[in-house]
Amino acid sequence: MTSEPHLLPEPAPADAALHVTGLRSGYGRGGDIVCGIDLAQRPESIIAVIGPNGSGKSTFVKTIAGLLPARAGRVRVTGRDVTGLSPANRVAAGLAYVPQEANVFGTLTIRENLKLATEFLRGRAGVGPEQRARVLALFPELAARPGTLAGNLSGGQRQMLAFACALLANPEVLLLDEPSAGLSPKIVSETMEAIARVRAAGVTVLLVEQNVSAALRIADEVVVLVAGALRLRAPAGDVKPADLAGLFFGRAA
Repeated sequence: MTSEPHLLPEPAPADAALHVTGLRSGYGRGGDIVCGIDLAQRPESIIAVIGPNGSGKSTFVKTIAGLLPARAGRVRVTGRDVTGLSPANRVAAGLAYVPQEANVFGTLTIRENLKLATEFLRGRAGVGPEQRARVLALFPELAARPGTLAGNLSGGQRQMLAFACALLANPEVLLLDEPSAGLSPKIVSETMEAIARVRAAGVTVLLVEQNVSAALRIADEVVVLVAGALRLRAPAGDVKPADLAGLFFGRAA
């Protein structure tokens, strides 16, 4: 890189909204794709996880969400160890996840998608009409069209509906996997603005993103994964897309 980034100290484990230690995971009997990652994220921040194709970004976030079992390591949300919990119980513990694809029900209306999102969260504190009102205030374009089928929304509007459904659970941490995938530049910008609004509402966001320039505009910090390992963590303002080629292709920063 052209200049050495100014590294920020990680929050103490007790202060972290999300704390991942020694995390390893993979598929079936294959080798590890996530290779011992440690990461502590301060509350109400956005960390963008970037890296070349095949670097393990989506596998990393799926392991945190519980969709893929950890082979080693721990995941903690606001100090609570959620490693042994199912994905649904992780949501109840304050960890929400929005996948890249199939994240809303296209044959259901906006209203029906939002209702379905909280059907199994009756024990989660803060879930209810007040949280629904706060979420819809973040996404007025959804509030204005409750009867519209999700399948008739634009790509960006579907992403916002997916964000809204996740936020109805009143999460401490929101995991987003490639939210800009397949969107036009204008809609990418709107989607990133929506993510910034989510953070401003008090939610910690871990964002996996291939669109590096878009991610850098809203992130507080950037984490670079290469071959399943964390190669760089730095303030977003210190990282330039043109400087990342060396890291992405395995050369020293």
